[in-house]
Amino acid sequence: MDTEKRLEKLERELLAEKRRTRWLLAAVGLGVVGVALAWTLATITSTAQAQGANSGPKVIRATQFILEDKNGKPRATLGVVKDGAGLALFDETGEPRAALTVGSDGPVLPLLDKTGKPRAVLLADKDGPGLSLNDENGKPRAGLVVTKDGPGLALRDENGKPRAGLVVTKKGPGLHLLNENGKVVWSQP
Repeated sequence: MDTEKRLEKLERELLAEKRRTRWLLAAVGLGVVGVALAWTLATITSTAQAQGANSGPKVIRATQFILEDKNGKPRATLGVVKDGAGLALFDETGEPRAALTVGSDGPVLPLLDKTGKPRAVLLADKDGPGLSLNDENGKPRAGLVVTKDGPGLALRDENGKPRAGLVVTKKGPGLHLLNENGKVVWSQP
């Protein structure tokens, strides 16, 4: 194996490892937020019980809750959005970094970079689940879906145009390669 091929292989492996690390950090971050919310709820509940809250209402109704850090900056909000409910999580600078909304089309979970652009979006709508991975400009570059016909993978160029697609249907697998104008240059089957 010559040096150029070894470098290409190492670059591919590095990119794959970076992707795995990002997903792991996102999962750990969501886990930490879940534990923090559970701890906060447990603390509030025990404090309320110690103050005689057992005699009060068992249900709290509101349209929005805001979780603040020690400096009074919002770090999470839970509330009613346009057509459903939503949870938003903010970083230390107050920028939104993740949101979970559930509306009439189903749940959507975007993960945002420091500039507020969605870098990964997970959704489950009437057609099935999907995952979109976006570049630094927020443009979709890779997408994974599972529909009633089967799973599919789409790869897009820097302009957002489809360039490659892989599907598995009842008829079997299919691979399609497209040029920059969207015309199929190779397809199997």
